[in-house]
Amino acid sequence: MSNDNAKKRGAPPHHFIDEPWLALHDEPVIDPLRPIVDPHHHLWDRPHHRYLLPEILADLDTGHNVRGTVFVECSSMYRADGDPRFASVGEVEFTNGIGAMSASGVYGPVRVCAGIVGKVDLTMGAFAGEVLQACQARAPERFRGIRHMAAWDASPEVSSLLRPPPPGLLLDQSFREGFAALGRLGLSFDAWVYHPQLPQLIDLADAFPGTRIILNHLGGRAGLGPYAGRQDAVFREWKASIQALAQRPNVSVKLGGIGMRLGGFDFHERERPASSAELARAWGPYVQTCIEAFGPARAMFESNFPVDKSCMSYRVLWNAFKRMAEGYAEDEKAELFAGSAVRAYRLPASLAQAAPA
Repeated sequence: MSNDNAKKRGAPPHHFIDEPWLALHDEPVIDPLRPIVDPHHHLWDRPHHRYLLPEILADLDTGHNVRGTVFVECSSMYRADGDPRFASVGEVEFTNGIGAMSASGVYGPVRVCAGIVGKVDLTMGAFAGEVLQACQARAPERFRGIRHMAAWDASPEVSSLLRPPPPGLLLDQSFREGFAALGRLGLSFDAWVYHPQLPQLIDLADAFPGTRIILNHLGGRAGLGPYAGRQDAVFREWKASIQALAQRPNVSVKLGGIGMRLGGFDFHERERPASSAELARAWGPYVQTCIEAFGPARAMFESNFPVDKSCMSYRVLWNAFKRMAEGYAEDEKAELFAGSAVRAYRLPASLAQAAPA
């Protein structure tokens, strides 16, 4: 395999996916009948990569019993015309169309985009409520909330967004004025922050205890830049924040997003992809910490595909999750793999049930 490819795998902003490298490792599916709702994936058509319905269906059709999915915003298919404040409504329209295609049953029993998490710029203050209502109007059966990414770090090695937010976004008064509309409209907020920002998220959760907040990617524990080589200290800081955040009953956590380079693992650079057993050993302490803090009823495994596909295949990823969940009771596994996501995103209860024979 090319050294150039090893450097590109998972590197932002393009998160190159090395399909021939991924094909070097495969393994049988663990617990293939377990119902899964994948609460975090993206769809896009970009110069460097296409990931639309055919591509995600190919990943979903690799042996695991995925019953439904939730799309999470990625600045895809914004409107080119009209009031720019409503441009992001285009992404909701686009993914609602994908959801309708999947709901036809033509592509099999899985319900892709059963839930939609869009993007609305909450710094517009009170006007954000109008844009949120426009999103609801365009996808009333699927639109569940928004993500306004707040992930910021002073280190350029950590802060990888093309358009990084300001450092104190979650504390900004205009942002909070827009955030207030979420609770009034019964919508949720997906939070993407790096672990040093978790105290800001705690403050936000306390200010809006009636608004559901879903923490993305294990709380963004960073292992690059100034955090490299300080694993023990970073773990302690991250764990303390996770435990404090879990005391807020309006917050849930997604267990995933750890295939990104942010975590400081070297899996992208190896000659062969890691097995699910290797991934489970490396990621287990972080996943277990979150489950212990939040409980299975407020924790959900997520794929973060296609971003995390730069590290492993969909089959291997969900095998790793199933290995990490081995010690839990059957009802707890049901929550971690489907039930928690169904409640958090108000999805049809049938998605958490086994498919009829």
